[in-house]
Amino acid sequence: MEETTKKKFKMPNSFTILFILTAIVAVLTWIIPAGQYDLDDAGNFIQGTYHTVESNKQGLWDLFAAPAYGMLGKEGTDGAIQVALFILFVGGFLGVVTETGAIDAGIATLIKHRKDSMNTLIWILMAVFALGGTSYGMAEETIAFYPILIPLMVSVGMDALVAVAVVLVGSGLGVLASTVNPFATGVAAGMAGISVAEGIGLRLVFLVVTYIMGAYFVSNYAKKVQADPKNSLIYDHLEADKEKFKVKEDIPEMSGKQKSVLWVFALTFVIMILGLIPWADVLKLDHTIFDSIHEGILNTPVLGTLVGKSSLPLGQWYLTEITVLFFIMSIIIAGIYGISESRFVDVFIAGMGDLLTVALICAIARGIQVVMNDGLITATVLHWGEVGLSGLSKGLFTVITFLFYIPMSFLIPSTSGLAAATMGIMAPLGDFAGVGKDIVITAFQTAAGIVNLVTPTSGVVVGALAIAGIELGTWWKFVAKLIAAVFVVSIILLVIGSMF
Repeated sequence: MEETTKKKFKMPNSFTILFILTAIVAVLTWIIPAGQYDLDDAGNFIQGTYHTVESNKQGLWDLFAAPAYGMLGKEGTDGAIQVALFILFVGGFLGVVTETGAIDAGIATLIKHRKDSMNTLIWILMAVFALGGTSYGMAEETIAFYPILIPLMVSVGMDALVAVAVVLVGSGLGVLASTVNPFATGVAAGMAGISVAEGIGLRLVFLVVTYIMGAYFVSNYAKKVQADPKNSLIYDHLEADKEKFKVKEDIPEMSGKQKSVLWVFALTFVIMILGLIPWADVLKLDHTIFDSIHEGILNTPVLGTLVGKSSLPLGQWYLTEITVLFFIMSIIIAGIYGISESRFVDVFIAGMGDLLTVALICAIARGIQVVMNDGLITATVLHWGEVGLSGLSKGLFTVITFLFYIPMSFLIPSTSGLAAATMGIMAPLGDFAGVGKDIVITAFQTAAGIVNLVTPTSGVVVGALAIAGIELGTWWKFVAKLIAAVFVVSIILLVIGSMF
């Protein structure tokens, strides 16, 4: 007698979900009335000028062509090619850095030298992971650290939950408070048509506040477990874990070359931040020191020609310039570490391949906007939002935006995919409500950050728990109070931020 197994429901991947959403939008072009707004000189919708026009229903060809136009662009819709290319080059850069082993060695050295002061180490490590999350969306890369941290935490009287929380909560809260993370803030800002630097002040506040909350929460739990192992949520298999996870004695010291690589790695993000912040606007100046330095370089014989007349001063950079920055820095790192030309090409391309999915998601998500714009329903949806939000305060609109992104983040766990799919609509709605686009972006990435700490659709969460042998339900029980606290604090900070 053959046994029949009942198939469990499996959540479709992000590509399928986004294509289904594109198809739904195409159907809506047959239902929603077409309309348009008058545009100002910058191409933005002028509030109160909405009017209906003849419909332009989208068919099957339009549906299947949408991802291609989403990448390349079409009249009325910018393509995602710049965002996608930037993501690929960041992948290449990270591939080269990973090849040097500098990040792994840095963390391992830090652990080795702080083994006897574990509470301090928890705060330091969570700060390091938070910086990785906020700067470049550190997520999948953290998987390599669990086999290092779990044995260490277990050996000093803590448990595997502490190790998982140090990495997962640390990097996760960093991503939640993404300051310049190209995969969250970068994509969202590109889709909204603003600089990554806009709203960075509020995001820095989020980073500091949530980091302190997370580090205190994890270190407090760790102290309780050290004081009495029965306080551990996984007490029933603590002894088994001690046998399973034995401390490695061969953690290598960080080499001089790897230290240099880490300095260049950090410098890359410092330069990116300096390049993206519109200093002239921030400082209310017509001419900044970066403009003077750039002019001095270009006016210097030979040097100016060598640098290139098409280069721009810091403060005027955007996606093209920071793409070039990551490419140059990857070459410098390869030179410092002594990676051969052939190996450099291999690891750079492999690194690009690791993020190809993210780059393609941006194009498919932008395809949704292509169908909406070509179907002439974007203005109608915005008009409905304009009317519906007309009586809402800035704070209430911000809270609604934050709550909207909670279920959306479960549906589309990719922050870049979610930003690309929705920011073209949500950012203009913020304009109508008098809320800055940067606040809408912060609300989006905060909600996505909270969800991605617990969602079972995240490979990072599931992978980390699998390595540690921890059930998902146990993780939810452990992190519930922190999530609730971060949820409340996020709403408070967003409402305050929307007032300025």
